[in-house]
Amino acid sequence: MQILDPATGTGTFLYSVIGQIYQTFAGNKGMWPGYVQENLLPRVYGFELLMAPYAVAHMKLGLLLRETGYDFSSDERLRVFLTNTLEEAHEMTGLPLFTQWLADEATSANQVKKETPVMVVLGNPPYSGHSANTGEWIAGLLRGSDSTTGQKTGNYFEVDGAPLGERNPKWLNDDYVKFIRFAQWRIEQTGYGVLAFVTNHGYLNNPTFRGMRQSLMQSFDDIYLLDLHGNSKKKEKAPDGGKDENVFDIQQGVAIGLFVKRGKSKDKHAQVYHADLYGTRESKYAVLAEYDVSTTGWQVLKPQAPFYLFVPQDVAVRAEYEQEWKITDIMPVNSVGIVTARDALTIHWNREDIWHTVNDFAHLPVEEAREKYALSKDAQDWKVVLAQADLKASGLTEAKLAPVLYRPFDIRHTYYTGKPNGFHCRPRGDVMRQMLAGENIGLVSARSNKSDSPDHFFCSKNITEAKTGEASTQSALFPLYIYSTSKSDLFDDSAAGGRRPNLAPEFIADFSARLQLDFVPDGCGDLRKTFGPEDVFNYAYAVFHSPTYRSRYAEFLKIDFPRLPLVRDTALFRSLCALGKELVALHLMEQPPKLETRYPEAGDNTVDIVRYTEPASGMQGRVWINQKQYFDNVLPEVWGYHIGGYQVCQKWLKDRKGRQLSYDDLTHYRGIVAALARTIELQAAIDDAIGEWPLQ
Repeated sequence: MQILDPATGTGTFLYSVIGQIYQTFAGNKGMWPGYVQENLLPRVYGFELLMAPYAVAHMKLGLLLRETGYDFSSDERLRVFLTNTLEEAHEMTGLPLFTQWLADEATSANQVKKETPVMVVLGNPPYSGHSANTGEWIAGLLRGSDSTTGQKTGNYFEVDGAPLGERNPKWLNDDYVKFIRFAQWRIEQTGYGVLAFVTNHGYLNNPTFRGMRQSLMQSFDDIYLLDLHGNSKKKEKAPDGGKDENVFDIQQGVAIGLFVKRGKSKDKHAQVYHADLYGTRESKYAVLAEYDVSTTGWQVLKPQAPFYLFVPQDVAVRAEYEQEWKITDIMPVNSVGIVTARDALTIHWNREDIWHTVNDFAHLPVEEAREKYALSKDAQDWKVVLAQADLKASGLTEAKLAPVLYRPFDIRHTYYTGKPNGFHCRPRGDVMRQMLAGENIGLVSARSNKSDSPDHFFCSKNITEAKTGEASTQSALFPLYIYSTSKSDLFDDSAAGGRRPNLAPEFIADFSARLQLDFVPDGCGDLRKTFGPEDVFNYAYAVFHSPTYRSRYAEFLKIDFPRLPLVRDTALFRSLCALGKELVALHLMEQPPKLETRYPEAGDNTVDIVRYTEPASGMQGRVWINQKQYFDNVLPEVWGYHIGGYQVCQKWLKDRKGRQLSYDDLTHYRGIVAALARTIELQAAIDDAIGEWPLQ
């Protein structure tokens, strides 16, 4: 048995491997020294990139072997090598003394990479979304090209033989993904074996990893996945509502993956088994100490196209959901929001601040501008000199000042040129232009989220920032109308007002047939016989805010853009349109309800420590902004209300910590509280109107 830990660190896993083997020598300890010399040392390997943990690993493992009764001879060593696992094996000779020692380490490691029939690859590789391991060899492996053998191999950037089509597949370049790809390759070279890693659990259900999941299923015969959860970024909780803690001192949830290749010819996908483990850290440790693969209560999964998910799904509900229209097919012109790359520079509280900033920034020497505005080093797609050039080329005109929806209920201001890699890194001009060309409204949603519940739905009449509607990933904007100032091949210039609805003709035909109503692009028709674009928008907005819709389809809403169930009942359609219309007006703050929230104490209105005190007998809930001042009459469910993973009432104030709130700010916050209270009421009304699911 040849065993490798490719990211061995201080040798923790290899320490346990040796300890496990030593236990089998109970009563035969006289045989142990000979076994270590002849069978253990030549077959246990570790790779480590950094000198300090490499040295600790040698010391730790050497002391363990000494404690078990083994003494190293002068020409013996542990097979823990100082090397970069993710670099291609190559020979190095004729170097200076210390450099030659490093080369010898690499050469010994290369033999393990290329020739040694490793049967077990195990460990806890590093997680880093911004990987520094950018070598051609591992990048080629990820994309299906093995430069070592010249053969085509599994491709994480393809699924079912076609490219992923991801706009931003950066998470496939995370270090832990590269280590999994290396280990998969190493087992494939041997022809059989086991890959056993503790890693980030994101690859289990994130849509970006669907090619990776399919590749693993094609390589291995059996896959066991124990999701240890504990993701504090997602604020994960146990199914019973109890605490869920990470097994490590990190925010990212983790999973144990065991991948078994038996060496037989494969003509089908792997059998996949899944289990969850929630609870406190101590309870998880206890379970992990007691159970093993044979005693864990596995659930058999049958991952299917297009996502090949490594998490359980309700097959019947999935079939029901997938027959509905996806929002990207309904509203084909869409994109994620603006990526500025430098929010503090490009987005400000008001028009005056951004106007002053762009005029000042554009005319400063490059390094002076960098220092004054605390800008970090230039990135590949955002540079100070290019940002300044973009501003100057735009003419520095107030006409390019624009409000931007930065977070739910949080409108700020920017200077918008629409040029990529300029003042904004990715301005998403084709879509954002639609919001600036004339009156419009857009749906804010997201392809996926890592939050507890799928609450990534909002609306905007302005351009939007990338994380407007989803805290854990990027959100997208779907404009309702496309204007003739955009690409002429996208629309019919003869449409009313020089614009047309951003609604696919096939969708309109389907919905019109179900409702037995005629669709009028300008929305001006006999309400008894027709429906228009804003009816569709309001209907969708109501359905997406149905609590039952969100809970029934939660697992699907977390991994892809939402799908919209369509009704045939015209009366129900009209009812949902009306409820959705009120919701939209609330969220645009166009028709705020009566402001029940009070602000009774005078003071300097400076946001210091934001906290909420639960209502006591005869009192109302209070949102405090400092030691003296607070908003009164705020219900707990309003305080805790989330949109896009943001706790809205808390987020809005925390983003203004240290600022002095104006009269308009205070009034706006009272409006937010009122709008959320009414939103909760309307969501209940939507469920009451719909009644039974699925929609008919």
